[in-house]
Amino acid sequence: MEIFLGAFTAEWEQRKAAFLHDLSLGRRPFEDDDERRRRSGSVAAAQGARGLKVRGFLLGHTYSNFSCRSGARRPADRPMRARFAGLAAGSQPAVVKMASFGGGARLGAMINYVSRNGEVVVENERGDQLRGRDQLSAVGGEWDHLMKNRAESRDIGLFKISIGHAAGADGEFFERGREIVSYALGGRAFAFAVAEQTDATGFEIQGVAVLRDRHGERLTGDDKATTIVQKRLEAARSGERDIRFQFTGYGNGTDYGASRVRRLVENYPGRVQDEQGRPVMDARRAGELVQQEWRDQLHSRKPRDVMHLIISARASTDTVAFQDAARDFLGSQFGGHRYVFSLHDASSDPKAEAAGGKRPHVHVHAIVAMRSDAGDRIETTIPAFRQWRLVMAEKARAHGIDMEMTDRRDRASPPSYTKNQVRPLNTVGRTVYEGTTQAADFRYRSKRADVPFRASTARSQIYMQAAREEWSNILNYGAFHAHSDFVNAQITRLEDRRRPIGVSSRSDRDATNSASQFRIQVVKLSELVSEGEDMHHMTRSEFVTYEKRVETSLFQAERAMSSDNRKDFEEIAAAAREHVAARRELMEFTEEQTSKRPASRESLSRTADREDEQRRWSDAVERHGLDAAAAANKALVDIERVRGAIEQLQGREQIDDGARTLKEELRLQLSKAAELGASGNALIRDAAERDVELKTAILNAERERRFAERDKREGSGAADAVARPGRDAANDKVVQDPATVGRTSSSQKGSVRTDAEPSGDTTKDDPAKQHVPRLEEVQRQADHDRDDRER
Repeated sequence: MEIFLGAFTAEWEQRKAAFLHDLSLGRRPFEDDDERRRRSGSVAAAQGARGLKVRGFLLGHTYSNFSCRSGARRPADRPMRARFAGLAAGSQPAVVKMASFGGGARLGAMINYVSRNGEVVVENERGDQLRGRDQLSAVGGEWDHLMKNRAESRDIGLFKISIGHAAGADGEFFERGREIVSYALGGRAFAFAVAEQTDATGFEIQGVAVLRDRHGERLTGDDKATTIVQKRLEAARSGERDIRFQFTGYGNGTDYGASRVRRLVENYPGRVQDEQGRPVMDARRAGELVQQEWRDQLHSRKPRDVMHLIISARASTDTVAFQDAARDFLGSQFGGHRYVFSLHDASSDPKAEAAGGKRPHVHVHAIVAMRSDAGDRIETTIPAFRQWRLVMAEKARAHGIDMEMTDRRDRASPPSYTKNQVRPLNTVGRTVYEGTTQAADFRYRSKRADVPFRASTARSQIYMQAAREEWSNILNYGAFHAHSDFVNAQITRLEDRRRPIGVSSRSDRDATNSASQFRIQVVKLSELVSEGEDMHHMTRSEFVTYEKRVETSLFQAERAMSSDNRKDFEEIAAAAREHVAARRELMEFTEEQTSKRPASRESLSRTADREDEQRRWSDAVERHGLDAAAAANKALVDIERVRGAIEQLQGREQIDDGARTLKEELRLQLSKAAELGASGNALIRDAAERDVELKTAILNAERERRFAERDKREGSGAADAVARPGRDAANDKVVQDPATVGRTSSSQKGSVRTDAEPSGDTTKDDPAKQHVPRLEEVQRQADHDRDDRER
């Protein structure tokens, strides 16, 4: 049967029809094709409706899958030494940045941005070049089945409250307004302004609020939410019927919230406060309120149907080669996904430099669908980003561009800043930013100045130590002597310095905080010196600890000190070190006098006991092993602990219950130790030679084990058992524990074991080769019983 792809209006329907037609003809098994498609295949769109060539499944292409969920193995990293050697020789680092995510509704705007509204040629995953708005607008239709179009969360709401009677003075306006808004919103964060109505019949509140409360309840910010809040407000203030609440709008994210709070500040200058009564006087404070305090309360969600990637290179990079490398990278890394990309450079970018175009370096913008035709989603994690840079560097080298994958820890580079932490000031040439907060500005300037930054986690510190060793190894190679300055600079950056990088700059930028920290450290130092006055007799270890604490306090005070306090600090440091020197002389004098004085008999005895105890423990571990020694030691300690508790109860009244409990616990601990001894623990057996109760418990445990083993053998051979002479009840009597004599139950008294009488000739049922070993076994058991009686 022949199918006509032109009969289908949607591209995915064409692909489905072609796929089912191939299956009906037996051209490919479904399981094999599905597995191939999920692992490495790429689905190309069927374009019969537009007169283009209809493409099927690209069986000849394989791709390295980047998703851990797919089960594919990642390629191994390029060796650190090879990467560092390339950087020393002048290779540029690979830059692959995740710019943003977006939903299906923003796909058109993102494509218009990278295509400069259709003026720059855009290429898709099939190699088709798209020009003009018409071809670009068709991309949304092709990708529509991959877009979930999930609605973004409603995070910020705009509200208005009308009160039908006036309150009085301005202070009463704000106090009354804050109380009403708190009742209405139920503890949510908000900023509001209060103004009197023009007809003086009441006042009006305009505000911006976080729609999600701390318990997770989220208002929708629409008419339905207005009704809910109005009922809540009327229930809370039943005596007032002239209050009207209304939501006037809502939006998503901190950008929306910051813009609305700034607009509120602009419309009501000097009359905006937050829920805590703090004034919001200017636009900067409005941004800090939303970005720093409201951000964690929003729990904002945005659809992630597409992502925007930026791949950058140096200004002198060959444009054609870089575009080819970027094309290969996208095809290799995102095989099976839809994407479009375009190249921007200073010579061909139609966007003006003042508007943010004509950047001084060549770069590629790519818009990639997060979900593939097979249903796989792109993984966006730190290991995945590292893999992207690795593949991009590999493709660039294949096209003649010297490029290496770099890690921030390779050169102790500072962390990058996000778009929410900076705002642009000048876009001519390289964009100049300023931080939105003091911390963000410090982070931005540290990144621009490439200030060395040492990671704080143990894993990263180990990595940086390995990187420093590799840089040192490269320096020893003769081929890199010409680049020794660069290599030495990297080694210096990776040094583990005592003072964290950037602390002095931070303190210089905040003189008030520096002076406060300096005073704190001086107070700590004075407390240490006073503490030393009370310690008249320090041992050497105590003095070393004390000296380190003083030096640490001096170091911290010097770090927090401003230039104005230099002279005072030097005097304080000299006095502190002089005091420490005096304490050292006193400690050494005390040690000298102690060494001349003969040691007391008790101290010598205690020292000898400790040494003997340590020696015996070492011998036990060496002879029997650490596990056996530790188990024996624990068992013996538990026995002595219970015995000590029993001794403490002696002489007290009403101790029957406590004594019985302790004696039961003692019996239990003796049983545990006896099991160890019966299992062959030589340390327990040695202790039993000096402990009658423990020895008795071990004998009982051994006897019970023998009886259990014999019963087991008799049970397994009951069909052909040999009759054995009965045991004498006197010989089978279990040795009683002295601690439990007189408390034997009636069941224990009547549990004397007896064997069956001999029952005839054993040779009748057993062969001769079985009969002889059984006689030997009976003889061995009789010998054991005789040994027990002799003991």
